[in-house]
Amino acid sequence: MKKNWLVALITLLAVSVIVAGCGSKNNSGSNSASGDNNTVKVWFMGTSESVEPIAKMYEEKNPGVKVDVQAIPWDSAHDKLLTAVASKNGPDVIQMGTTWIPEFASAGALLDMAPYIEKYPELKTENFFDGAIQTTQYDGVTVGIPWYVETRGLFYRTDLLEEAGYPEGPQTWDELKDAAKKLAGRGAGNYAMPIDAKDQNYLSMFAWQAGSDIITADRQPQFNQPEYVEAMNFLNSFYKENLVPPTDLDTVTGFKDGTVPMFISGPWMIQAVKDQNPEIEGKWTVKTLPANKNNKSLMGGSDLSIFKYSKNPEGAAKFIAYLSSEEAQLKFYETSNSLPALKTAWDNEQFSDPMIAAFGKQLESAIPTPMVKEWEEVSQASVAAFERITVGGADAQAELDALNEEAKGILGN
Repeated sequence: MKKNWLVALITLLAVSVIVAGCGSKNNSGSNSASGDNNTVKVWFMGTSESVEPIAKMYEEKNPGVKVDVQAIPWDSAHDKLLTAVASKNGPDVIQMGTTWIPEFASAGALLDMAPYIEKYPELKTENFFDGAIQTTQYDGVTVGIPWYVETRGLFYRTDLLEEAGYPEGPQTWDELKDAAKKLAGRGAGNYAMPIDAKDQNYLSMFAWQAGSDIITADRQPQFNQPEYVEAMNFLNSFYKENLVPPTDLDTVTGFKDGTVPMFISGPWMIQAVKDQNPEIEGKWTVKTLPANKNNKSLMGGSDLSIFKYSKNPEGAAKFIAYLSSEEAQLKFYETSNSLPALKTAWDNEQFSDPMIAAFGKQLESAIPTPMVKEWEEVSQASVAAFERITVGGADAQAELDALNEEAKGILGN
């Protein structure tokens, strides 16, 4: 369905270019002459309560300027953006899921941010985590600015891992596997950690740690290469050795009763564990992921882009620059609990909590999934292969050879 949407989107854009060529040069949506330079129209995903306080702060600093915030539910945001592009009628500032950037950038829907990065020091690339900057770039052009970030870390029961010989948690793949065997060996009904065969992010992180690029810069898939195969075999060994719990086991509950003393997840799980498992307070923490060749993790979050057909691109850029300030980044953390993309914001004392700090450390080596517009289709194919291998018992090399050929077709190689 999404592929059909994209085809339709590209077709509509092509038609719009032809029509524009027959009309006035002032028909360009990036020309703000006909727009209201005192209003910045903003589309954010989630709830308006997280952004409106920051918009008010901006308005107070810029008398006469109105920031019009529209909150859009995540589950309908993608289709709404597609409609906006097709109609050339949308906001000035768009919050973009990081995995959406290649799709909308390839369709020409986002402005090049280079002139604004030159104009506003707040937008300089060195201000943000490297992995976050990677999410804003497509085909050599920067089309967004990092807004907030998230990544994955290892949650573990300190008491149970100490019994297994790893009070500080496993530091390497070898230690992770050794700890897993000891934890699962405590008796029937005990396991090490859940591994979701339907979550491509698991494979991506372990593949990176094994040294795989997954898809190279020249769009060549690497699914059947030694590094990716190594990651697959490592994860598959957890299934083969019964170190993974049944799929119907609730992770938070299993973490409380100790049947799954480890799991990989994001910062949002900190509060969930605290709220649901007060009985184990002081008996668990979070650390960076165990390393193989490296300990890379997933870089997620959202970026801010200027809509190609914005009526006020200058006002949009100025507002994005404010959102990139330490003041705005810290306020957004207060209103949404979303981690700041701005590196200097992490010097604030509220990020000194060891669990939050662990995610800050992990963000230094976090990277995004391959920035190709076909990634969703490719990732779904890789998930299917992952399930056939781990759950279905298929031969790993044969499945990954077939996956690599399928990926080549999707990527047009």
